[in-house]
Amino acid sequence: MDKSMTDIKSVFQQKFGALPEAIYSAAGRVNLIGEHVDYCGGKVLPAALSLKCRVAVRTNGTNIMRIAATSIALTADIDLSDTSRYKNLKWGSYQAGVADELKKAGYNLVGCDILYDCSVPFGSGLSSSAAIEVATAYALAKLGGNPIDKVQLAVLCKAAENNYCGVNCGIMDQFASANGKAGHAVLLNCSTLEYDYVPLDLKDCVLVLANCNKPHNLVESKYNERRAEVETALRLLQRQYDVANLADLSPSQVEQYRAHLPDVIYRRARHVVTECERVKNSVEALKCGDLVAFGRILNQSHVSLSRDYEVTGAELDALAQSAWEREECLGSRMTGAGFGGCTVSLVKKSDIQSFIAGVQEQYTRKIGHGAVFYVAEIADGIIEEVI
Repeated sequence: MDKSMTDIKSVFQQKFGALPEAIYSAAGRVNLIGEHVDYCGGKVLPAALSLKCRVAVRTNGTNIMRIAATSIALTADIDLSDTSRYKNLKWGSYQAGVADELKKAGYNLVGCDILYDCSVPFGSGLSSSAAIEVATAYALAKLGGNPIDKVQLAVLCKAAENNYCGVNCGIMDQFASANGKAGHAVLLNCSTLEYDYVPLDLKDCVLVLANCNKPHNLVESKYNERRAEVETALRLLQRQYDVANLADLSPSQVEQYRAHLPDVIYRRARHVVTECERVKNSVEALKCGDLVAFGRILNQSHVSLSRDYEVTGAELDALAQSAWEREECLGSRMTGAGFGGCTVSLVKKSDIQSFIAGVQEQYTRKIGHGAVFYVAEIADGIIEEVI
């Protein structure tokens, strides 16, 4: 839970000996539909959450970025004249990577003190890393007097995660964190970075997030393996089709060339192209206010992620299946990279507590430990807070 403004100011003063000059925040995100298609050039439909990373900041008159946090004891001092040497920090490599990319892009950076207060659960699949990156980038850009372009900041934060932290992620997480809009989802073309805001009118329903309490680590997981598999699929399919991205293909085209693909590669490609269709159908359903159809698409997505892309696991499958059995739930699926993390469920507002209690009981019985639930509020991506 977010600390109060007074608490953040107090902790900042304890750690750095002065009060902060400003407080900024960047959001975690929930991806409603379009999983594991961002790095395949597809369209995704994320939304920024009220769960966020807040940063209290102050220039310090040096060339050092000093970082600390409210929730962990680790600190780091990052020399802005040599940002390349902090890749192995236990905590702070994401921040150093962002500084490194901003420097390479020509941003003016100044020494500063930054205190992090993050309510996005770590390892939950709700993009705490992207929230930390975007909050850091925005703070450094503001303190250095640089022009602010939220799309460019998202691109640079993605580059930091790719190049500095070793995670071969796509652009979705950082883009939603930087460019999210309250009451809307973001329909993002990950190939061109063109985007539209889709009004998210859930009527008498809400989004309920369930953290399976199995933290994932994308660097150590099979995320990069999946990325390599779809790159193989694209190379093989390009022998038949003149396309730049796997997402440019239709499900029927993949089916026509199925005999030429190893089974695992075929299933990975099938997930990508059918998930792209589900994004299109979801936008149509939401624009028409057809939440029953949208819920059904969520279920279909989870099945594909489980069977074709194999990124769910026992915990996420148990959460989704438990949700499907509840009458108050219109649909549920894993969200994020998988290998742990969260599900997102569309639930009738009047039955939230019975849904949570029922899923918790079944999940605990199946897995042996409980989940943590959040009722999601859709918020702006970057906020400059008044202090």
